[in-house]
Amino acid sequence: MTTILPLTSPTAPSPASKPADADKRHADIQAMAADFEAIFVRQMLTTMRNSSLGEGLFDGQGGDQFRDMQDAKIADSMAQRGVFGIAQLLSRHLEHKDV
Repeated sequence: MTTILPLTSPTAPSPASKPADADKRHADIQAMAADFEAIFVRQMLTTMRNSSLGEGLFDGQGGDQFRDMQDAKIADSMAQRGVFGIAQLLSRHLEHKDV
């Protein structure tokens, strides 16, 4: 007896799930791009702080740690707002790629 295999494999997504997959992929790309922008801005802020020529009134290990946390929060906020547009450019590029 001959077995007839279906045209699509059982592991292949059904056509009905493709829009949901596309929405999930879009959301994942947006989140990844925003995270990348936050990391980039955080590095930029750290570099700017390290290039300071003088010492401040409240410089010290505690102040440095607080400043690092403050810079991380500022970077996350700027990335969520899309201030530099890096996340938008990166997500646009990745969404048009065939992965």
